Amino acid sequence: MNRVVVVGASAAGLAAVETLRREGFDGTVTLVGDEPHPPYDRPPLSKQLLSGEWSPGRLALRPTSDLDALDLDLRLGVAATGLDVPDRTVRLADGSAVPYDGLIVATGVRPRRLPGEGAHVLRTLDDAMTLRDRLEPGLRLVVVGAGFLGAEAAAVARRLGAEVTLLEPAPVPLAHAVGEEVGRVLSRAHLDHGVNLRTGVTVTAVTEDGVRLADGEQVDADEVLVAIGSLPHTEWLADSGLAVGDGLICDEYCEAARNVYAAGDVARWYNPLFGTSMRIEHRTNAAEQGMAAARNLLHPEARKPFAPVPYFWSDQYDMKVQAYGYLRGHDEVAVVDGDLQARRFVAAYRTGDRLTGALAVGMPPKAIRTWRQAIAAGASWREAVRQETPATAADTKEVVHD
Repeated sequence: MNRVVVVGASAAGLAAVETLRREGFDGTVTLVGDEPHPPYDRPPLSKQLLSGEWSPGRLALRPTSDLDALDLDLRLGVAATGLDVPDRTVRLADGSAVPYDGLIVATGVRPRRLPGEGAHVLRTLDDAMTLRDRLEPGLRLVVVGAGFLGAEAAAVARRLGAEVTLLEPAPVPLAHAVGEEVGRVLSRAHLDHGVNLRTGVTVTAVTEDGVRLADGEQVDADEVLVAIGSLPHTEWLADSGLAVGDGLICDEYCEAARNVYAAGDVARWYNPLFGTSMRIEHRTNAAEQGMAAARNLLHPEARKPFAPVPYFWSDQYDMKVQAYGYLRGHDEVAVVDGDLQARRFVAAYRTGDRLTGALAVGMPPKAIRTWRQAIAAGASWREAVRQETPATAADTKEVVHD
């Protein structure tokens, strides 16, 4: 193997190229990115950058000197447009073609949009800077979608003095991910801070003066942010012959085809720890998977399954939310520490007979670390929650069935 191409110059792609060099690969490494910026961190876009606390330069994942030391064939500001697997060639938007012996796909996701013009999305540095320039006291901002991204942006805008309306089609925001009771608790924080939260409403279009709802109601706004989820960026793979379905389909080693691996938000892989296929849009997973994909590509004789305990966090007002595991599709939620109503608690999640997740709000990191260890060990629900492991008495917990 003399040439490796990594498509996607964000956290997963950067972790992959760094791992290639750290593992001793001295061939050509091409890093392709559709944005003109060197690799930067995305989570602060909806938090510190949007609020103005951080400057754009602070988001850089590595200083220029570190990137130079990797000796990369760096192709920034040019998107991949096609992949020829038999010829082992990546086609780029500038008309060039890059050959490879090994390929790592790390192209991430793109925002879902609504019909109509003029709405903001929040995926790139340029997106965040454009919205930041608009936020000011008294601005009427409509945020469509009360998931973590929309909630974080709404919290920042409210703190800056904007009048925020948060629109969500589900009866309880985030219920599909964290459960109804936890979703209600997180939602109440927005109400307490003066956000006009409306649930059970569907936005059908962006208009010149705001958004239009399914029942014909017009919700007026000076600016609109659409945060209704994302789609894996796989269009450029349409004619490649690779299996695509809500992401690039991979096995437990993150391999999609011979010498073709995937990492980060675009990868749908089989996680043997949970016994299911998943696609994770979290910063920590992107870096870990980029490293795993690079190692497995370089060392096929010593490949290891990628079986992480996913982790994510969110900052909203004075709330710090942290979660480990795979919470989606859970069967039961148990509050195992703290007080749900005080927004200071740890909740554990059951799927089948397994402990599969834990979420903490307003708690110190150590309060949830033991639960991460139990998830990684494949602990049964009875071992982890019904008994006093971790150190939480079963008769003090509040159980919520979804």
